[in-house]
Amino acid sequence: MTMSRERLYLFDTTLRDGQQTPGIDFSVEDKIAIAKLLDEFGFDYVEGGYPGANPTDTAFFREKRTARAKFVAFGMTKRVGVSASNDPGLAALVQSKSDAICFVAKSWDYHVRVALGCTNDENLESIKASVEAAGASAKEAMVDCEHFFDGFKANPDYALACAKTAYDAGARWVVLCDTNGGTQPSEVRLIVEKVIAAGIPGEHLGIHAHDDTGQAVANSLAAVEAGVRQVQGTLNGIGERCGNANLISIVPTLALKPAFADRFETGISAEALTGISRLSRAFDELLNRAPEAQAPYVGSSAFATKAGIHASALAKEPATYEHVPPESVGNRRRVMVSDQGGKANFLAELKRRGIDVPKDDHRLDALISVVKEREASGYAYEGADASFELLARKMLHGLPEFFHVTSFRCMIERRFDANGQLKTVSEAVVKVLVEGEEKMSVAEGHGPVNALDIALRKDLGRYQNEIADLELADFKVRILNGGTEAITRVLIESHDGTGARWWTVGVSENIIDASFQALMDSIIYKLMKNREMAGLVAAE
Repeated sequence: MTMSRERLYLFDTTLRDGQQTPGIDFSVEDKIAIAKLLDEFGFDYVEGGYPGANPTDTAFFREKRTARAKFVAFGMTKRVGVSASNDPGLAALVQSKSDAICFVAKSWDYHVRVALGCTNDENLESIKASVEAAGASAKEAMVDCEHFFDGFKANPDYALACAKTAYDAGARWVVLCDTNGGTQPSEVRLIVEKVIAAGIPGEHLGIHAHDDTGQAVANSLAAVEAGVRQVQGTLNGIGERCGNANLISIVPTLALKPAFADRFETGISAEALTGISRLSRAFDELLNRAPEAQAPYVGSSAFATKAGIHASALAKEPATYEHVPPESVGNRRRVMVSDQGGKANFLAELKRRGIDVPKDDHRLDALISVVKEREASGYAYEGADASFELLARKMLHGLPEFFHVTSFRCMIERRFDANGQLKTVSEAVVKVLVEGEEKMSVAEGHGPVNALDIALRKDLGRYQNEIADLELADFKVRILNGGTEAITRVLIESHDGTGARWWTVGVSENIIDASFQALMDSIIYKLMKNREMAGLVAAE
């Protein structure tokens, strides 16, 4: 007889708390792309930011940005001395296109006195009125009890009063926050048990942990064991200071470890879980940073073993050195990767893109060899779906040749204009062969890559109208080794009028050449997509 499992709810705050990370500043377009990734993966809640606090978040909340997940707006409880109906911050939250509002509330009396400058009772009244206002606007209310664990240790009665006030006012979730990130797992477990004993049911409690002692994941799991049923965190653990609880580590642990999997279920299916490595790497590419090779579950080294006794044991029985099957999280084993295991990974990747090839086809071996060779020289196909697909189709079934670039030239001139102002002008010349006819296009642009892009797309003959709605959404450059002569990788994100987005990559010692490779792939992918010859995965 199978026991029914309790439901755990996953709350992603990458777009709000994650944005506090030094050096990270999401544009509206970034937020839309990330919200789509989170929504499609299966998170229950996607917190998008703080409407009213800045123009980006205000614009982001003008539309609902998720299809399945609840779209959450974050903000302060109402100000003391102002009624809920007259508080402009509360009005921005209520008027946003969110499904839920997450209020941050002080739950440490020390902060109430020092930061808010009000009485303990006035703070409780603000919590109550804010939750009731959200409920009156038909939005799900939740309260993040800031500094809850430190507040509980200092004054347990008041910390509990804040949580209880939120719950009694109708909050769906009361989230206990380890805001300073210094609480230990044993303390988290004990305090959560006391909160439940005080009358707030675990199915209404959440945990929000920071990683200042490297224990945010451990603290989150300890809270689940003690009774909370909502877990908050971010992709790859980004966040202010040392970051937040890493959902990329928490989700597989909940799904694959019997201590949790036998008791709980989440909204992430086993099939969706196989996309978690891809989600993690796609997010790192969007941040323009190298993925953490030793990241649990998803890192390129998570299931890698050097030659020797471990490799020998792995070849006989993978379970000897693997705590979960790498395929369960969409990762792969890195031991003698030319064997069937490596091939199976490629077959799965190709199948997802609608490309069928027999596993004994010699062309598949050739593709695997080329991909490994290229990745060793700097290509990153994890973050460039469209380029991988074009390479695979070209080697396995052939690609139509829509056009052929015979040559290109790029010039940069830095000079003073008639007014004595310093100007930098970029000009590009591209020669393209289309259906036997050579066309030469010249263009000026804001920098050499822009000039090349304009020139390349100026005249593609019969294909010109097909690329009219193609736009470059993002351009990222990464230096792969030191010095001015370094190998450069360029990643380009493109989109078209259908809303589809895809990523292409180029690698060269010359940044312009690398950019041109990625530009060419983007246009060819668009032409393939127009003919329904490209897989849906890369264009999602």
